[in-house]
Amino acid sequence: MSKHMVFLILWLVASAVALPVSALAVEDNAGTASEKASDAANARELRPGNKIKLTVFGEEDLSGTFEVDATGALSLPLIGNVHAAGLEPSEIEQLVTDKFKEGYLVNPRVSIEVLNYEPVFILGEVNKPGSYPYVDGLTVIDAVALGGGFTPRARKSSMEIIRQKNGKKTEMEAVNSTLVYPGDTVQIEERLF
Repeated sequence: MSKHMVFLILWLVASAVALPVSALAVEDNAGTASEKASDAANARELRPGNKIKLTVFGEEDLSGTFEVDATGALSLPLIGNVHAAGLEPSEIEQLVTDKFKEGYLVNPRVSIEVLNYEPVFILGEVNKPGSYPYVDGLTVIDAVALGGGFTPRARKSSMEIIRQKNGKKTEMEAVNSTLVYPGDTVQIEERLF
């Protein structure tokens, strides 16, 4: 057999093996992207203690700052309690708009801005461990910076996020670029020596 024929056969075999592997990689990345989108949506969900600014355009008496109470509801003028916990701001806007349409306002235009989320907790080998306000787009390395940077004993390759999700605590390995969500705990481990 000629060298060209051997090369061609090896190339065909390598291509046949590489195709399924690359298809699996794309499938795995799609699953990861789906999980990230789900986590990002969960980050925007309101929880008890969150404060919102409700604006009903042209209706100053109905606008104001409101807090999600312990039962997960917002107590709003004219329409009463509206369940908000577990909903994103856009979902609450639609819900409030629909309630105002039920005999109160002809064409309500509603806007909701979240004023505060749950704090994030930065613990372990950082110079200033503690609770810090959540900022949209916060990453693990940003959280470390908020906590005053790594201590000399920090194991920079071992960081984890502890997240409450659907009432369950989940621990996951993290890297510098991992996104942090409201209520997360960022844990920086100590190196052994």
